[in-house]
Amino acid sequence: MILDEKDTYWAADKLVNYFSDFKRIDDYFRSRKIDRIKEMPTPLFGLGPEDDLFQNFDVHPQDMDFEVVKRTGETFDNLLEMTASFSPDDPPGKNSKLCVQEKNSGKIVGFIKLASPLINAKPRNEWLGRPLQTEDKEEMQHFNRGTIMGFVIVPAQPFGFNYLGGKLMAAICCSHDVRRFLNQKYGGPFCMFETTSLYGNIKGGSMYDGMRPFLRYKGDTESKFFLTFADDMYHEMKNWFEDRNGEPLVHKQASSRKLKTQTKMIQIITNSLKQHNAAAHAKFVEFRKETENVTTQKRFYMSTFGYENSREYILRETDELKKSSVWDRHELENVIAWWKNKASKRYESLKADGRLRTELEVWKRDNIDTIDIIR
Repeated sequence: MILDEKDTYWAADKLVNYFSDFKRIDDYFRSRKIDRIKEMPTPLFGLGPEDDLFQNFDVHPQDMDFEVVKRTGETFDNLLEMTASFSPDDPPGKNSKLCVQEKNSGKIVGFIKLASPLINAKPRNEWLGRPLQTEDKEEMQHFNRGTIMGFVIVPAQPFGFNYLGGKLMAAICCSHDVRRFLNQKYGGPFCMFETTSLYGNIKGGSMYDGMRPFLRYKGDTESKFFLTFADDMYHEMKNWFEDRNGEPLVHKQASSRKLKTQTKMIQIITNSLKQHNAAAHAKFVEFRKETENVTTQKRFYMSTFGYENSREYILRETDELKKSSVWDRHELENVIAWWKNKASKRYESLKADGRLRTELEVWKRDNIDTIDIIR
């Protein structure tokens, strides 16, 4: 598809103007967050979904206990939207939504969304010793059966700040409770968990640092990608292109349809500019590079769920997984005990310094400009 000259300039200007406000990835996250919060319905007074979140910050970590519960649908999505700095669209492939709940209060302290792993990741390739053979169907099926990604790992706030809640959520992702849940739902056997930091090199560290033996840092990704459109921008551009093309740009049954449609639109604009105006084409190519630079390298972390030969299993060098010496440390009660030791020191220090946060922190229409997007 090649657009006529007038339509080409309109579409190119539309994209340039849309992305011109995003100088850093957190600018983009804030814009997406504002759009999503505005779309959320206003609850009746005293009946907000935030009442389900943990709010008793007088409780010492040693007096807490936790369980992992499945949550689906609107409740999970609304609570996550109110809590997370950035809550992406549901991923293609596997998609499991879990909440971590404090047993004594029955309140939620964090959210976990598990998804299919990245197809290509430099740190994983280096750990495996080679890239995955993506054209080998059997290898990719074997890899996907055994690997899961932490797509969203978010503590409620200020539970996260007061109690190192992010570390608790991440460690629970590496627990046998979660591994057994995945095996039961998808078949497995799962032997590898991976996740990435949200802000990459914008922040000096990550909540996943200092989490051995559960999570280990394996290096930085090389990801540079074009930021995705907000929903209103996506639908406007999609409908505009389909009116001119006479049919959808991407088949309705295609996986990752939104991403593929956006990629196709940008490709059409680029090719159309190349045909109509070489100078404008060169400027648009440079704009694409600058927009990709808004994204950052992300810190990449892995867990083997306590197996000692996950690498060999993923590479199909063995069909038998072996437990390592730290296997039992991945049992949920041991994960919680590990967290309690760290969280107690954090909690007591904050309390002694008068820095304990005691007010629930959720995104709402009236505070959208006051909450730090990086938190």
